[in-house]
Amino acid sequence: MATIKIKQIGSPIRRPESQRKILIGLGLNKMHKVVTRQDTPEVRGAIAKIPHLVTVVD
Repeated sequence: MATIKIKQIGSPIRRPESQRKILIGLGLNKMHKVVTRQDTPEVRGAIAKIPHLVTVVD
């Protein structure tokens, strides 16, 4: 199965608790951290909910 790299580009400070939990669920907790995840609809949906905090790296 394909993988994607996700980079955190925004801070969770002053964000709703639900958005913070999505970041933690993706494994992100610090600025500019990059994680590799399986490319599944669940992960894509989480990214779609917080596009202002994360980006997909090539």
